[in-house]
Parts: sequence; structure tokens; C-alpha cells
Amino acid sequence: MSARDPHNGREGASSQPKPGQDAGAATFGTFVRKLGARRAAAEVSGASGATKPEGAIESVETLPEDAVEVGYIAGAYGLKGWIKVVPHANGKSGGDALLAARRWWLVKGGERKSAHCLQSKVHADTIGARFAGCDDRDLAEALKGYVVHIARSDFPKLDDEDEFYWLDLIGLEVENEAGVALGHVADMIDNGAHSILRIEYPSVDKDGKTVTGERLIPFVGVYVKTVDRAAKRIVVDWDADY
Repeated sequence: MSARDPHNGREGASSQPKPGQDAGAATFGTFVRKLGARRAAAEVSGASGATKPEGAIESVETLPEDAVEVGYIAGAYGLKGWIKVVPHANGKSGGDALLAARRWWLVKGGERKSAHCLQSKVHADTIGARFAGCDDRDLAEALKGYVVHIARSDFPKLDDEDEFYWLDLIGLEVENEAGVALGHVADMIDNGAHSILRIEYPSVDKDGKTVTGERLIPFVGVYVKTVDRAAKRIVVDWDADY
């Protein structure tokens, strides 16, 4: 049921951090539906006529408790102070979280900044954005390399009960319909057609040593039967021997 990774010989493959992504950060991804459908983000948010922002880019001591790493600034975009952000989720699906948030937090080394986003829009697989107080290319270029965080509370609300953000699935316990525990969701993988649950569970190798086993289960309705975020549990139609 899973493809073998030729690079390390194990079943499946865990997703690797993208350039600029903190390897220890919680995985952020697009929302997913059981049937694997995708929704395009709005092309432009925060258009002219929106509420006038308060302040410009400023240093801060800490980030919000619900801050989630969502991408990084790759450099300037155009000549008028816009920046180009490479999102950890696809720019036309998970990128809608970046389009929705008006307050961004930027981190680079020990520096932490708060920025008010005036406008943001999808540009190919990236997000173009303009901050208050950043009105020329040199200022935008100086932000290159900063990692972008937004508050989880600023993520767009999902319209369907079968839609979930990856972030909310990670850590949930997984069991099959017979009540057999299969492990917990350690990560999510996007294979282009749909999302995949990467599940870890305690196992024993041929030498009797304790190791971490891995299961890959497609996040589609034929396999995923219920997702109960309150109970922190996912029930799947999946044999424990797979």
C-alpha cells in the first residue's frame, strides 16, 4: 500500500523542511478534504479602501502563543516595496492563510518583528505582499531571509466539516474500525493528487531493538472514516498489517 523510498530503503518517505523552514517547527499545510479536492485562494486580499493600518514594521519581544510558521521571504517583488513569500503550503491552496492575515510576525536569528500587511496576492507558487512602512525595493530586499509566522486564530475558517488544516491533524491518534491503535499522525505529505497521513508507531526491528515504525494512509474518504478533533482521534479503514 506504500511506495518504497529508494534513498533510505524504508517504506514511504517523510516530508522534508523546505528552504527557510525551521526543521523543528510545527508543520503547516493547506486544508484537506477526504475526497482530495482543492480550493483556490482569493487572488487579492486587503485591496485599497481597507481599514488604514496602524504603525509600520517594528521589533517585538515575543510572538503570539498561537503563532504558526507559514513561509519565508525570498526577496523583493517589483519596485514599490512588495516582498515575495515562499509559503510552506502551495501558494494557491494553503496560501490563503497568508492572504487572510493582516498581522505578520517575522523572525530571523534572534530578531523578531511585527508587520502590518496592507495587501497580499497569489503570484504563481508564491505570495506577493506589501507592508506598511515598506515602500521601496531596498527596504523589501532587506527583509529577505525572514521566516513568516501568522496567528492560528487568523487562519480562514473552513466551510466544510470534511476540511481540515494539516496543523490540526498532526498529533491525533489513529485507530482502525476494529479499535486497533495504529499510531499518531507525525506529519502530512502532499503527493499532488491528495494528502497522506504519515503515522508513526512504536515497533521492534529484527534485532529486538525498539524502533519507530511508519504507515502512510491516503487522506481520502475510502480510508478515512471519521476525524474527531475534540477526542484527538482519527478512525480509518486500514489493516494493522499494512
